[in-house]
Amino acid sequence: MNNFINIKNISKKYEKNKTIKVLNDISFNFESGKIYSIVGPSGSGKSTLLNLLSLIDTPTSGAIEINNNKINFENKIENDEIRAKNIGIIYQDKNLLSDFTAIENVYFPNLLLSNDKNSSIDIAKKIIKNVGLSARLNHFPSELSGGENQRIAIARALINNPDIVLADEPTGSLDFENAKQIFKLLLNLKNKNRIIIYATHNRYFANMADCKIKMIGGKMKITNDRFN
Repeated sequence: MNNFINIKNISKKYEKNKTIKVLNDISFNFESGKIYSIVGPSGSGKSTLLNLLSLIDTPTSGAIEINNNKINFENKIENDEIRAKNIGIIYQDKNLLSDFTAIENVYFPNLLLSNDKNSSIDIAKKIIKNVGLSARLNHFPSELSGGENQRIAIARALINNPDIVLADEPTGSLDFENAKQIFKLLLNLKNKNRIIIYATHNRYFANMADCKIKMIGGKMKITNDRFN
């Protein structure tokens, strides 16, 4: 089944001492089988857009549809379930639980859905093997390198076989060689039924995507040009 995310006239503003409009009436259709990169300066709306797509944040106006289902942002329980089943999220700071081992961090999201610990562990072992860390199953995050922790974070994001993978600056804290390994893993996740969207400041990695998006003044600009 082909999956898609359709955003229609999405705006997002924050009210502090003054109104800050981060996203301004944007519309776009993300299609499965493609990898999308998002670039732009700090404050251009990259992370805000990803937070909306992951159903963590709520738009000020506009609509988001996932596979023809319009998201009701007032129904937090339903959106939590959609996120758990369909969306894998990779954060810049990894967000691993420090008191959990690598395999515990990975299998826990699946256990919440399946309530079958043995099955969750088996799935986690396979995914951790795919990211090359079978020898580190029982290590805690503090015992792993930055690159290893990010690979565990990717494995955790994949544990429920999501249709959508979102990554916000997934290599921001890594050196270039480790960052290349992480992006190789991300690119290998591509299949005909999956949407992969990542935000990055690194133009080298942005150019690896099938579709490149530049955020400017709260708007999205699609470009086929290489970023320099």
